[in-house]
Amino acid sequence: MRSLLILSLILSVFNAQAYQNTESYKKSIDEKIEKMKKKKSSWTAEEKKMMKDASDNLAKALPNPGIQVGEKAPSFSLKNAQGENITLEDALAKGPVVLVFYRGAWCPYCNMQLRSLKENLPEIEKYNAQLITITPQTPDKSEAQFKKEGYPFEVLTDTDYQVMKDYKLYFEVPKALVELYKKHGLDLEDFNGEGRTALPVPGTFVIDTQGIVRAMTAQTDYKVRMESADIIKALSKL
Repeated sequence: MRSLLILSLILSVFNAQAYQNTESYKKSIDEKIEKMKKKKSSWTAEEKKMMKDASDNLAKALPNPGIQVGEKAPSFSLKNAQGENITLEDALAKGPVVLVFYRGAWCPYCNMQLRSLKENLPEIEKYNAQLITITPQTPDKSEAQFKKEGYPFEVLTDTDYQVMKDYKLYFEVPKALVELYKKHGLDLEDFNGEGRTALPVPGTFVIDTQGIVRAMTAQTDYKVRMESADIIKALSKL
């Protein structure tokens, strides 16, 4: 009994150190926000209000986005950037899945999250887990993004938005906001394809081998993402 107690204490200390050593998304975003505060914004007060109104309306439309802990994760079959078909069932046959929905290569917050996940992938893989990302952007945009950043995990394109809808993350960007983005240099259609301007609420789901969601984070505030430390903690409990 004493030996088991000592072993348990050692593992607790080890796990706590692992969580502390993870590359933090929040730290990255805090640093970015501080830098942005020092720069003069190119957005007018009216444009900022339009952005806030759109954000408020989305929060009202999706007060509790994403499938919840304890729910069965919807199955999917999507192609990766190389044209290979990837299914959730095949992935779960190998171990737990960390499923991340992100907006696109144009989104700095998505890029910070993906870089954090890349840095912490060895810790995630210690639990025999696979990291799979899903985005509405076209495969060629994803391939270019992943080659540039050297991401060693899957990126799948949800061409008809069905998986985003199944996971309760889908929303249409208002036309006025699409035009505003374009004015400031972001053409969503350039990333997603002609006539495709919908996005997912950024969401992360830790799914066990039975296909049940054991941890998740999804908020309409696109700056909020699940920390890698929380993903690793959830995996350690499976």
